[in-house]
Amino acid sequence: MEEVTVCEGGASGTGMHPRVGLPTRRALLVNFALFQCAWFAAVLGAAHGQPLLGTACVVAAIAFHVAAAARPAVELRFIAAVSVAGFVAESIVAMQGHIAYPSGQPVAWLAPYWIVALWGLLATAPNVTLRWLKRRPALAALLGAALGPMSFAAGVRLGGARLVDPATALITMAIMWAALMPALMWLSTGLDGITAHAPAAHRAL
Repeated sequence: MEEVTVCEGGASGTGMHPRVGLPTRRALLVNFALFQCAWFAAVLGAAHGQPLLGTACVVAAIAFHVAAAARPAVELRFIAAVSVAGFVAESIVAMQGHIAYPSGQPVAWLAPYWIVALWGLLATAPNVTLRWLKRRPALAALLGAALGPMSFAAGVRLGGARLVDPATALITMAIMWAALMPALMWLSTGLDGITAHAPAAHRAL
């Protein structure tokens, strides 16, 4: 990811604070655009019976993100951890039977692989476009509870899933995202592969 260089005289023309490792405005825009494009590719791929194609787009976006990171191995560890957490969380939701998926779910009681890939895609944001949310756990919980179900509902409208029991499914997701979003933001502080150096308090992670 392109980084801001040190400039003693002030900002380096990017609109960002001149600290080594902070993403530039261009990097923020690229991260946001790739996230949106890959998200739509995954959901529409699942909706049209092409979950592998959509998942491949997500994997390509993640690969680009990792390759551009200052410390790719650290960023990849964070993405892997979030993907595992997403697999567990989404599988719990799938087991409840309140959501049905059109494709990409080889085992009915496990999360579809394209949704697990989307959790990996989500992990490309906390150290770039969502880094302002670090150390704001209450706000992270609030946004998770609101935006998590909203994002899923948007996917439902595109045909990526069907809500068998809409109220129960969305309430479950709101609770899940309210709990997980602050945890993900905290973890991203210790596993930040975008900045050149990890914060001292988290170097042991």
